[in-house]
Amino acid sequence: MMISKVRGTFGMKSATLVAPENPLDARVTASVDVASLDTKDDGRDGHLRSADFFDAETFPTMEFVSTGARVESGDFFIDGDLTIRGTTKPVSFEFEFGGFGQDPYGNYKAGASATTTINREDFGLTWNTALETGGVLVGKDITINLDLQGALQQD
Repeated sequence: MMISKVRGTFGMKSATLVAPENPLDARVTASVDVASLDTKDDGRDGHLRSADFFDAETFPTMEFVSTGARVESGDFFIDGDLTIRGTTKPVSFEFEFGGFGQDPYGNYKAGASATTTINREDFGLTWNTALETGGVLVGKDITINLDLQGALQQD
């Protein structure tokens, strides 16, 4: 909302990170289940899943496919194509590596976080309504925060 932030989560459908020795050669693909959207408000969630916004019935997933990685002013970025509601646009995630470690079950894991901000209207998410007090109900900027953990798999 324009007067407050609304936070929500999506369930991951699938994700793959190929992490070669040179981090700039890393590759990422990810798919998110749109119907899993949860903002802790059933009415809002239903509206967001509807054709007014994500149209989860027609477009059941959001996809990300990396196109490259770079370091800029000491910060690491993963660039790629984000597809929402059938529209694909380039985005850059600022990536922060958390580290590696072995869990109590012997699995070798890595953790990271990433963030980007997009204009929802660039992806066809244009529904809005005017407020009596002026302005509109839904802002244009959406911040995407990813908290990631993965287990090492070797071929």
